[in-house]
Amino acid sequence: MTADPADHAGAGAGAGAGAGAGAGAGAGAGTPTALAITVSTRAARGEYADRTGPVLVAALRDMGFDTPDALVVPDLANAGEESLDDALRSAIAAGTDVILTTGGTGITVDDVTADVTANVSRTLGGRDVPGIPEALRAAGVAAGVPTAVLSRGVAVIVARTLVVNLPGSQGAVSDAIKVLTPVLPHAVAELRRPRPARMVGT
Repeated sequence: MTADPADHAGAGAGAGAGAGAGAGAGAGAGTPTALAITVSTRAARGEYADRTGPVLVAALRDMGFDTPDALVVPDLANAGEESLDDALRSAIAAGTDVILTTGGTGITVDDVTADVTANVSRTLGGRDVPGIPEALRAAGVAAGVPTAVLSRGVAVIVARTLVVNLPGSQGAVSDAIKVLTPVLPHAVAELRRPRPARMVGT
């Protein structure tokens, strides 16, 4: 569903330019890093304010993540795919530990977030984490929103970065934060664990 105008705030800078800046050096020692991306064409144009991105930023900071202000990109197919694609690839290349997107997860033709995320994961050799979107949809239904099952959001791991798509409404983001708060720090700790060297000659 394309995000509700009441659920968005402020225009963001360009996708590629802002995605890596402040999003962190990722995998390894130090404070874990995160990036929130609001996917909304009108918010990207500055037509209304982004109210979900800042909520995600505040929640991520409360979890202990070094998180810059939310990045805003358009969600129309003629701009959103390229802009979101660039933002995701830039943040992944920067080693960002967690990327949360909000908006563009519905079933209309211009809801491209899930498709773009899946394509980035596929082309970069990522893996799906189906339990997270399943839990997010279940939380929405439990909160009295039966249409939560229409969310097409996905969760993937690319390199050591966890990417999770959230819907664009404030209520859905609030429900998602409750699900993700106990999950994200543990997931990052697992992804940051040193990888054992491959046994040679065995």
